[in-house]
Amino acid sequence: MKSDIHPNYTVAATVKCTSCENTFETGSTKSEITTELCNKCHPFYTGTMRILDSAHRVERFETRTAQQSGDPLRKKSEKTAARRAKRADKQKEETKIS
Repeated sequence: MKSDIHPNYTVAATVKCTSCENTFETGSTKSEITTELCNKCHPFYTGTMRILDSAHRVERFETRTAQQSGDPLRKKSEKTAARRAKRADKQKEETKIS
């Protein structure tokens, strides 16, 4: 078996969060680790909804959805009433043709 094939384990590896600048130490094979979210800023742990948008993706999504929102959402009862009216009109046309 080969000797010295396992990586060196660092007991005090520094983890740095890029969004909230929080740092803490843990054990790892790397001496420095960077992460985008940590337990201090992640919505699951904090219970608050904070949007971390560095590439403006949320704004682009909102503009696309605003452009596509030509028809507002209708209730189920409105949809069924529209279908029934359409069917009734279609039946009237068929009876006129016959």
